[in-house]
Amino acid sequence: MGQPGFFDLQHRYEGLDAKCDPLVAILAAVPFELFRGKLKTALVKGGLRRSDGTRKSAAGRKPWDEVLIFKVLVLQALYNLSDDQMEYQLRDRLSFMRFVGLGLEDAVPDAKTLWLYREALTKAGAVEGLFNQFDDYLKAKGYLAMGGQIIDATIVPAPRQRNSREDNAAVKAGKTPVQWKKKPAKNRQKDKDARWTKKHGKSHFGYKNHVCIDRRHKLVRRYDVSSASVHDSQKLEDVLDPGNTASGVWADSAYRSKEVEERLAEQGLKSHIHRRGSRGKPLDPRQEAANKTRSKVRARVEHVFGCQHNSMGGKFVRTIGIARATMKIGMQNLAYNMRRLVVLERSAVAAG
Repeated sequence: MGQPGFFDLQHRYEGLDAKCDPLVAILAAVPFELFRGKLKTALVKGGLRRSDGTRKSAAGRKPWDEVLIFKVLVLQALYNLSDDQMEYQLRDRLSFMRFVGLGLEDAVPDAKTLWLYREALTKAGAVEGLFNQFDDYLKAKGYLAMGGQIIDATIVPAPRQRNSREDNAAVKAGKTPVQWKKKPAKNRQKDKDARWTKKHGKSHFGYKNHVCIDRRHKLVRRYDVSSASVHDSQKLEDVLDPGNTASGVWADSAYRSKEVEERLAEQGLKSHIHRRGSRGKPLDPRQEAANKTRSKVRARVEHVFGCQHNSMGGKFVRTIGIARATMKIGMQNLAYNMRRLVVLERSAVAAG
């Protein structure tokens, strides 16, 4: 093993660039300083920081830079890493260190620090504001919500709870089982917001990510998080995007009902929601052909979920409670949009 040289790290980074480090492309496309103001406000609101006006002096240990920590949270969302694994990877991977702005000689935020910062942002409900701020940036760059909107939901698994039927009944009723109250440590590890649901004959436990993407750019424009037991159609109004420049709305047959069709018509929106047959009244050939045509458009939303599941380390969340799940899922949607912006920018350069 040779002696380390002055330019060794630079040569390593040049090697990463030669292999097209995807994080470099995200750094070039996303102005992370844009988020600094909202991050500062959220950390004060979340109780982790004091506002400048209430600080008695500048003495003491300096806090971690909020944009640096935010970049770490983006990395977690891009690769679906736990806090402990994120700390390890920051110490081990040069590409991660460069992305967040750390050198080999710099200290690395540990797992507890990441948890504290994310917890503060969760308490402040900051993720929606950060998501909307980036969406405004996308629109300012010309990536308006165009071509109509596509709506769907995907199950986001969470750690399964091994509860008795009596415990589950109490949780569904909004109560805490007596045995859990006697064991506070056990109670803290119980997720009382996640629910079971069935899909294609299989049981799933966790939450749902309800999203609306625009047909033109395939960017997530609005989203909402619920327990897995909430029917997709119940969140339709919450994720409809009034800013889309076209009137078309695509969704699968779970969203179709007379009430939904009437509400869309009242808002001047054109329904392209799949039709479904019923017992004794199957779809006729013309309706089946129309559904097939709609599927060619609606399938674009599956590409979003596929990217999160396959390219971003999966949709699994390790948190407890819907507030933390909303933070994690919101960061997944935000990180997806950052990845998507890189693709759109490359396509624009190639076309130009």
